[in-house]
Amino acid sequence: MANWLNTPIQTQFRVIDGLSIRFAESGHRDDHALLLSPWPESLLAFEPVWSRLAERTHLVAIDLPGFGRSQRRDALLSPLAMGEFIIRAADAFGLGRPHVIGPDIGTAAALFAAAAHPDRLRSLVVGSGGSAVPLQLGSQLKDWVETPDLKEFRRADPRQIVAGALADIQRHALPDFIREDYLSSYEGDRMVESMRYVRTYPAELPVLRDLLPQIQIPVQIIAGRQDLAVPPVNAEFLHQRLPHSQLDIIDAGHFTWEDAADEYAVLVTTWWGGGYAATSEPEREKRRGSNDRTA
Repeated sequence: MANWLNTPIQTQFRVIDGLSIRFAESGHRDDHALLLSPWPESLLAFEPVWSRLAERTHLVAIDLPGFGRSQRRDALLSPLAMGEFIIRAADAFGLGRPHVIGPDIGTAAALFAAAAHPDRLRSLVVGSGGSAVPLQLGSQLKDWVETPDLKEFRRADPRQIVAGALADIQRHALPDFIREDYLSSYEGDRMVESMRYVRTYPAELPVLRDLLPQIQIPVQIIAGRQDLAVPPVNAEFLHQRLPHSQLDIIDAGHFTWEDAADEYAVLVTTWWGGGYAATSEPEREKRRGSNDRTA
């Protein structure tokens, strides 16, 4: 178990599906939520919102396989395959119909899980993840997806690649121990190998697009108005196609869970407190437009 001062998150490892998976867990509550690490960060990305989310909900946060400090399996480095792992992780922790928070790379994976297992999850909170078809990504992420060969990235210092991505955290003062966790999580070949996940987007996002209208699980979408890596058009793409969704566009960049932690926590707890249950079809028609919170 890793213990840090001044943080409610304490991490440990367990074997799931034959892989060593890092996780953190809060105290027991009647409701459950599974939190999926964003990239190129780790489950410590939830540190700014952890205490507030844990007040009424039992939280389990995991570093997805190949991300953060969790062991990689190449066969899982795609949203479709990762969606199945999400269900196996929920089973491993005994989470009955949990809410799922899947920002960034977790967005497509969580949606694939919801499409394939409609009775297994209670609701999703997603956003800041590539989902639009054709691809709508910022230049750096688009490079990672479309560059024919990864050789140039293998030659680069992975800590510099991660540090460059973290430069988009504009307001949140990232604690040194969390920054170091992000940087060291992708040392060696871990950063370049993790790129394989997003490089499946051109093949898998069209598959997901066709599944979106069939997903009956309620979905809260949170996007940053100034997100240059994954522009809000991705969130709007999802909202237009999901039968039961709510879209909130907030005044932040890509890392909404850190740069706008207070608002992110309010949106999530309000959603868990009953918002997800109010996404019946009549309600959906009344609030077809997004909630743009940048004004």
